[in-house]
Amino acid sequence: MIKAYCYRIYPTKKQTRLLSQWLALCCELYNAALQERRDAYHMVGKQLGYSHQCTELPECKAVRPELAEVNSQVLQDALKRVDRAFENFFRRLKEGQPSGYPRFRSRFRYDSLTFKQYGNSFSLKSGPKQKGTLSLSKIGQIKMVMHRPIKGTPKTATVKRMATGKWFVSITVETEGEPEPLPPSEAQVGIDVGLKTFAYLSTGEHIANPRFFQGEEHQLARAQRKLSKAEKGSKERQQRRKVVARVYERVSFRRENFIRQQVASLIKRFGLIAVEALMVRNLVKNPRLAKSIADAAWSSFFAHLLCKAEDAGRAVVRVNPAYTSQSCSSCGHRQEMPLSVRIYECPVCGLVIDRDHNASINILEAACGRAGRVIPEAPAL
Repeated sequence: MIKAYCYRIYPTKKQTRLLSQWLALCCELYNAALQERRDAYHMVGKQLGYSHQCTELPECKAVRPELAEVNSQVLQDALKRVDRAFENFFRRLKEGQPSGYPRFRSRFRYDSLTFKQYGNSFSLKSGPKQKGTLSLSKIGQIKMVMHRPIKGTPKTATVKRMATGKWFVSITVETEGEPEPLPPSEAQVGIDVGLKTFAYLSTGEHIANPRFFQGEEHQLARAQRKLSKAEKGSKERQQRRKVVARVYERVSFRRENFIRQQVASLIKRFGLIAVEALMVRNLVKNPRLAKSIADAAWSSFFAHLLCKAEDAGRAVVRVNPAYTSQSCSSCGHRQEMPLSVRIYECPVCGLVIDRDHNASINILEAACGRAGRVIPEAPAL
């Protein structure tokens, strides 16, 4: 199993300047490799590959001596990214998916360096009180906060520069054996995600929608106004751009922490979790709800839930969301339910229930039918 650990690192001013220079050189190499592939195809109809471009690196270093100061594996990874971009482009073409031809990278959008060999291009050293050291080839030792220990054999390290100027390292490790599952649980739950509440459970509980982005909109607008007034190319504009980036970063971190906490709680309590198989990328096409749906981060919630459930030995069943809000969870009667109507009133059996609660019960019933499990009784209202 491959896992990734992300840690904050604190390079010195000299190391920061050197890493920034490496990023600029790798961005230049990436664009040059992309241009070479384009020219080779348009002029002679030949497609260049990763191995061919790697053999040209010594000649590039002779022309550009600055490239010799960069670790060779980091340069090879820049060429590998170009190769991967073309592989994904041709794969999407064969599958009939929307595909865009690989584009050149701006120096503002090339923000990571990958060291591919543990013990050669990078190494790790842990210390007491969450202190650690990351050693990078031709860079030196960098202070690192190891807030959790690494379990497994390190394989690669990717150093990334954030828009706020912070630096992080993502270390991929290979673990042996299967993950340890949680103790078995017979509890079952259906989850209906929404905008009024982040999620409504079939048990009658609901998770409030924190709306992190909406809470920061005033600060973001204020920071963007100051940014627009700063002179282009000035140091003041660079500082104000970081202020805007900090607002987005704060929202992202708070949202990610919220999702991780809720997923951990659900995984710990329930053995079967039923969710809707929503196509979020289609839902955000609604101009009236796009911002609220993106702020709720349903895709991130579902992805994290599936990942953690697999490690914990829990079952997650995705069901078709069609008619889950329009069907009565007691008798099965179906009726129109506009979004403005928040209470489901069944004219057949007389059931009166919250719209999202009714949908969560239907989701659980559909999941139990697919999984071949006994459908639990609906909670008393």
